[in-house]
Amino acid sequence: MDPAPLLYAGAGLATLAAALLPRLLDRAPVSMPMLFLGAGALTFAVVEPLPDPDPVAHAPVLLHLTEICVIISLMGAGLALNRAVSPRGWATTWRLLAITMPLSMLLVGVLGWAVLGFGVATAVLVAAALAPTDPVLASEVQVAEPAEHPESNEDEDEARFALTSEAGLNDGLAFPFTYAAIAISVAGAAPALWLPHWLAVDVLWRVIAALAIGGGVGWLLGKLFFSAPSERFRLAEHAEGFVALAATFLAYGITELAEGYGFIAVFVCACAIRAAERHHGYHQVLHRYVEQAERMLTVLLVFLLGGAAVTGLLAGTTWVEVAVAAAILLVVRPLTGWLGLLGGCTGPRERAVISFFGVRGVGSLFYITYALQEGRFAEQGAVWRIVGLVVIGSVLVHGLSASPVMWLLDRRRQEKARDRNSAAARTHV
Repeated sequence: MDPAPLLYAGAGLATLAAALLPRLLDRAPVSMPMLFLGAGALTFAVVEPLPDPDPVAHAPVLLHLTEICVIISLMGAGLALNRAVSPRGWATTWRLLAITMPLSMLLVGVLGWAVLGFGVATAVLVAAALAPTDPVLASEVQVAEPAEHPESNEDEDEARFALTSEAGLNDGLAFPFTYAAIAISVAGAAPALWLPHWLAVDVLWRVIAALAIGGGVGWLLGKLFFSAPSERFRLAEHAEGFVALAATFLAYGITELAEGYGFIAVFVCACAIRAAERHHGYHQVLHRYVEQAERMLTVLLVFLLGGAAVTGLLAGTTWVEVAVAAAILLVVRPLTGWLGLLGGCTGPRERAVISFFGVRGVGSLFYITYALQEGRFAEQGAVWRIVGLVVIGSVLVHGLSASPVMWLLDRRRQEKARDRNSAAARTHV
């Protein structure tokens, strides 16, 4: 039987489901990625013949699929944020990046080395790949869309803002540590063989280039969109949503040509475009377009991940690996998140939500695919198993809990707002 018609029909159903499910699952304890993960597992377990979704055999294809999905989601995350970048306004984000992320990598690396028996290079790789939270699979706990009047927006609470901005930046900030793992795997663990180049190029140059190019491209595009001398070139007046892809690919491509971190550049570019004119409805047009593109790619990747899980990706999984994956999701992230936010501006409820929802996903798959092609890692099968377990576990655990937890957090926030308004009204009376 020719599988092509079946694939076309399946693609049509998946596309329709991607449009309908977010509305049907609004407050249900089930997420769209959960359903497509299960659909992929069921389809590849029952239907024959289908192409093998083995990520090792199709590494180049997976690399570019995950790459495109991540950069599109980073553009969406940056456009959605209503809060201007500042030391104080983004204080929670800086804590998550400066404290939570390094602590999390340290603990994951120790688990990989001491419990799973990985070598130094592989332990560093797993720690780096599982460090970034995911802007792709975490839509239920992130800022929904840009507001035309940011100062009156009530949806961008501290938890959603922190999770969105953290995911926007730590996807790129995991790259230096991925390069460190690759360097160790090639040159050996002796720091003198790789540390100077790593610090000068992989940390300083690549990060600075990403910030400069991303900010520059975003500034220029912001001028073009909102204040070009001729209205013909003022794209905000024409509401062309696909221009968001132009911004994404321009920032990413130019930065990669300069050997900077394209992930960081795309997010910075989005923030710069947002800063150019915060009160214009064009941001919503751009965001909706990238959100739709991201949703389609997410459906495809999660479906294939479900298929890979039942066709060999998790073959040979041990109970120790399952325990380590559970510890990464349920102990490492919540603990390091809580420690990173102690003394900050978040209340206990928001702190608990931010700490728990460290969603892992497509970014982790990208880093593993990239590093295993560039480096020399002996434990490739075990690396794929542990990362696969963490991502699948995140889809299930966070997918089940996101909607009810965020609903309860929103309800409590609204009650506090009503209490403040009532107190203010009594004071005026």
